[in-house]
Amino acid sequence: MTSSEALAVLGTQPQTLYANVSRGRIRSKKDPADSRRSLYSGEDVRRLAGRGTGRRKAETVASEAIRWGDPILPSAISTVADGRLYYRGRDVVQLAGRATLEDVAALLWQGRAVKLANGEPGSGEPLEAAFLLLAGRAAHDMPSLGRSTAVLKREAESVLGTLVGAITGGRTGAIHERAATAWGKPEATDAIRKALVLLADHELNASAFAARVTASTGAALSAAALSGLCTLTGPLHGGAAAGVSALVGAVERDGAERAVRDWLAQARPLPTFGHRLYPQGDIRAQVLLEALPVPPAFSALSAVAERVVGERPNVDFALAAMTAAYGLPGDAPLQLFAMARCVGWLAHALEQVEGGELIRPRAHYVGEAMEQR
Repeated sequence: MTSSEALAVLGTQPQTLYANVSRGRIRSKKDPADSRRSLYSGEDVRRLAGRGTGRRKAETVASEAIRWGDPILPSAISTVADGRLYYRGRDVVQLAGRATLEDVAALLWQGRAVKLANGEPGSGEPLEAAFLLLAGRAAHDMPSLGRSTAVLKREAESVLGTLVGAITGGRTGAIHERAATAWGKPEATDAIRKALVLLADHELNASAFAARVTASTGAALSAAALSGLCTLTGPLHGGAAAGVSALVGAVERDGAERAVRDWLAQARPLPTFGHRLYPQGDIRAQVLLEALPVPPAFSALSAVAERVVGERPNVDFALAAMTAAYGLPGDAPLQLFAMARCVGWLAHALEQVEGGELIRPRAHYVGEAMEQR
């Protein structure tokens, strides 16, 4: 809907509409008919308008927050503001220009320089090995409560080393170098470094929240990382990059115009395009795509999707493009996500342990009527 239509539904001033857009509560895109104007998601506008005015019950606020959009836990780790991602106040675009994932870990954990020991290679596929090794640690590692921050930060370094070793096979060097060597793609080394930095944390995403819930019980840091990894594998989270492969295949076979038209004709949204927190385009995708020799099918798909749908590619698209550009393993996006985001999971776990509060929401019961006694 247009700005005038959105304002009429919301009953607010333009400044309030723009503030909701910048905070990711209302998605917007350029009007294909007039690039000087923006269009606003009718679904998001109606959802906000439905909240009504005045003081709402606490359970209503909490329910809406858990679904999407409002922060539910204070955190000093990362945030998205005005279309930019920041790690403890540092612009991730600047960090991606030169930093390593180890540098980001030191920043997010507020600790010493991180240098991983040789990782323990696991058996089986990389992600399978990561699950097994983290689960083994979670069963035996010490609880996190009652231990000093310095000790926990050293343990966080060890947990990260376990996951990275499982995925890269126990190699030496910086994490991005280990991954490039494991995949036999030295030419992808710097792109891998950028991807790891860009993916390290992203506010209170689903896997970070899972890690915080686990850490809030006093469980070991390895258990928090395992919770994050389990959550990451979902197709709506770290597995999202896999969703674009079928569409790219259709582009290669039929051309971008027909592929997009046929896809939309089946009432399917285009995978890996758009992001609520980046109404003007996912900055992480932009940085990563600029560092790649983007395959022609991906370039064509991106151009047609932006023109027809009005959405730009997100970081999952960029990871899929990187995988195709360098011939990386098919699950490389998920492996990269796991290694990078483990840094964020551990940062959230450390912050949660320091706060010392158990995360324990109540359920709003909507089932069968309870028996009367």
